[in-house]
This record gives sequence, C-alpha cells and structure tokens, in this order.
Amino acid sequence: MSPRMRIDFVSDVSCPWCAIGLGGLERALERLRGEIEAEIHFEPFELNPQMPPGGQDITEHIAQKYGSTPEQQQKSRAMIRARGAEVGFDFRMEARSRIYNTFDAHRLLHWADETGRPDGADGMPGQQRLLKKALLTAYFTEGLSPESHDVLLGAVAQAGLDTARAREILAGDAYAADVRARERFYLDQDIHAVPAIIIDERHLISGGQPAEVFERVLRKIAARRAQEAAEASADGAGR
Repeated sequence: MSPRMRIDFVSDVSCPWCAIGLGGLERALERLRGEIEAEIHFEPFELNPQMPPGGQDITEHIAQKYGSTPEQQQKSRAMIRARGAEVGFDFRMEARSRIYNTFDAHRLLHWADETGRPDGADGMPGQQRLLKKALLTAYFTEGLSPESHDVLLGAVAQAGLDTARAREILAGDAYAADVRARERFYLDQDIHAVPAIIIDERHLISGGQPAEVFERVLRKIAARRAQEAAEASADGAGR
C-alpha cells in the first residue's frame, strides 16, 4: 500500500509563487502516483490583511511594500510568467492591475475543507483544491477581484460546491473566527512567507519550488517513514 501523506499548503490566493508552488507539487504527485498518496489541505495566510475594500494599484503597492522599481517589477513579472508556464499555469500580468483583500476567499476555502469532497479520494482532487485553483485562475489569469462576491461564487460553482450556502457564508461572518485562528497558529509557528508546504506536520518546504524539488523531498520523506516503520516493527518483534 502506498504511504499516505498529509500536506498542509499555507498560502494566499493573491500570491503568484503559491500558484507556482501548487503547480510544482501537483506535477510531483503525478510523477509519484502509485508510490505516494497525498491529501492536500489549504491553510490561510493573508499577504495584505489590512487591504481596504477596492484594493490598491499593484505597481504602487509593490513599490511601497518592497521598494522595487518599475524595471525590477517588470523583470519579476517575466520570471513569474516563465515559472508559471513550466507548471502549466497561465499568468496574464496585463490583466491584473490591483491587489485585493482575500479574507472572504479564505473563509470559503475553510468551509470547503470542512464540508467538500476530501482531497485524494479515489486519486481525485478534493473540492477545496478545485476551489483554490479556480480562485488562483480568476485572479492571475482572468484579472478578476477575489474580494468580489460574484467572482467568489463563480469559483464555488466551478468547484461543484453549494453556491446557495456560499452566498449565506459571504453575507455573514461564518468561519471568520476559524480562519483567524488558523492564521495566528501559522504565524506562531514562524510562518511569515508563503507558500509554506508542511508534510505530515513535521517537514517544511518553503517557496514556489519546481516539481523536481517536491519529488525529491517527498521520496526522501517516504523512505524515512518506511525505515522508521521497519525499525519500530523490529523493536516490537524483539520484545
């Protein structure tokens, strides 16, 4: 039987490296099919929790936050576009002019994790993963606002989730406390940059790594688990 791993993917839907990292992870898991089974859970991290309604011009925001010049930003966008293409993600930088608050998106992702089809069931992506990917595509490929309830509900529909229930969630504060608690938890664990990919609550992979890195690390973790299991079995037999 293939070893089963829990993967907690700490990320934001407005983080381009999170889209790249997810693409790399999925390609690695596809290569490891039959060797390793995994269930991915998406955990919340807000890059800009204080972002007001309507967002901010992205060039202005990045210049203020990171001190980068327009030329540096242009080079960064080109690199992100190229890295996205390597994992099959289409970044259309010209479509994305603003950065937005993403808290409501995280509330829906938390709900999807609790109530949707689980990840890895019959080797298929869970509904939370489908929602996450729909949100990333809406923002980075289509240039849509992740704070728009219409955009969020469209992503919910794409994931096959209950849009009526999602509308109720967005109209109130359901899952707000849960999301804030999870955000605090990861900050307390010194997660201050994303993506942060945590394997079996023990091993951390940081950043939007290529598939080869994920594949190598996951194989190493699986081998270590097998060795630990064998040692435990030998210890038990020797008693």
